[in-house]
Amino acid sequence: MGANDPDRISALQAEVDQMKEAVVSHAVVDQAIGMVVALGRVTPDEGWEVLKEVSQHTNIKLRNIAELILIWGRRGDIPPEVRAELEDALDRYGPTQVPGTSED
Repeated sequence: MGANDPDRISALQAEVDQMKEAVVSHAVVDQAIGMVVALGRVTPDEGWEVLKEVSQHTNIKLRNIAELILIWGRRGDIPPEVRAELEDALDRYGPTQVPGTSED
């Protein structure tokens, strides 16, 4: 099998594409953790747990939850069920409510 074998080149390109996707996904999740840390006044480890719990309780992939949180940071809107789960998780980990929500 030579270095210019089309199957090998194709396999390597697919691997590179997967690695690029993983790096982007990791960056999105890290940025969302940063937002949760800042807004929820929790540690980075707790921010990760918050994301995982919101993902599990809403049955939405963690990366998609992270994307929704980043969109929320830019535009100020987030699906109500995600906001509710985010508030519940932060109630378990953090000292305060999500900013911009009314007290009950």
